[in-house]
Amino acid sequence: MNVPILTQDLKAKKSARKKASNFWKKQARIWHWISGAICLIGMLLFAVTGITLNHAADIKTTPKISNAAVTSDEAMMGSVRALPLEGESVLPKDLVRYLRRELNVNTAGRSAELTDIDIYVGLPRAGGDAWLAIDRETGLVEYESTSRGAISYLNDLHKGRNTGTVWAVFLDVFSIATIFFCLTGLWLLQIHSKKRAITWPLTIGGLAVPVVILFFFAHG
Repeated sequence: MNVPILTQDLKAKKSARKKASNFWKKQARIWHWISGAICLIGMLLFAVTGITLNHAADIKTTPKISNAAVTSDEAMMGSVRALPLEGESVLPKDLVRYLRRELNVNTAGRSAELTDIDIYVGLPRAGGDAWLAIDRETGLVEYESTSRGAISYLNDLHKGRNTGTVWAVFLDVFSIATIFFCLTGLWLLQIHSKKRAITWPLTIGGLAVPVVILFFFAHG
C-alpha cells in the first residue's frame, strides 16, 4: 500500500537531483563565458606577444631617437643648486613643472641621481627609453627619448616591464580571471565527458605534449 508513496518520493528525489545538476551545469556555462568575455582581449594580446617574444631576434626594428634641450632660467638654477651634490632625490615641484612646460617631460615622482656635475633622471617606459640630464654649471637640460616601436611596446606589456603599478595590478587580476576561466572550462569538460569519450584523452594529451618536449628536447 506504500508503494505509490515510495515511488513518488523517488521521483521527487530524482527530480531534485536533476534540477540541482542542471543548476550547476548552467552556472558552469555562465561563469565560463563571463570569464571568457572578460579575458578574451587579454588572452589574444598575450598569445600574440608570446609569438613575438619567441621570435624577438627575427623581428628587426629601427629605434627612433629624438632629442631636445633647453637652458634653465635663473629661478630654476636656484632649485638646481639647492639639490644635494650626491645621492638620490626626487626633483622639486617647481623644477618638475618647468620641465613639463618646456620639454613636455613628466619627472614627477622619479628618482634623480645627483652628482656635483649634473642631475640625471632615467625615464624608462614600455616600448622605449628616455633620460634627462641637467648640467649644474650651465643649467643646460638635455633630453633624449627612444622608441622601439609597437611590437616592443606590446612585448613589454606582456612582461610587465616599465609599465607601472596599475598595469602590474591589472596583470594580477587578469591572471586570476584566466585561472577561473580555465577551471570553469575543466568543470565543463567533466560535465560533458560522459557523452564525449575523447574529452580526457585530449586533455591528457594537452598536458603530455609540453611535458615530453621539455623532458626530451628543451636542453639547457
